[in-house]
Amino acid sequence: MPVVLRFQRAGRKFLPFYRLVACDRKAPRDGKFLERLGTYNPIPDRDGVKHVQLNVDRIRHWIMQGAQFSEPVGRLLGRAKVIPPYPRREHAPKA
Repeated sequence: MPVVLRFQRAGRKFLPFYRLVACDRKAPRDGKFLERLGTYNPIPDRDGVKHVQLNVDRIRHWIMQGAQFSEPVGRLLGRAKVIPPYPRREHAPKA
């Protein structure tokens, strides 16, 4: 059973809120998960801060067990210095 770390969307229309979960690769985005590992609120508050809460020990545990992560999760974990900085995707130049 390949495990992947990815975001699970919550919240409401135009006000997203994401949970970082470990789940089976074939499970739907908002479906069954193995463990909740943190939260991410992309909407800044009045001070301009985006709130992130991570359970770093459990994230490292899943990565050591061979779990992969999605690109957005990789960027977030790179900024939080849980993993080395995630490489930026190069966009093809417009012709």
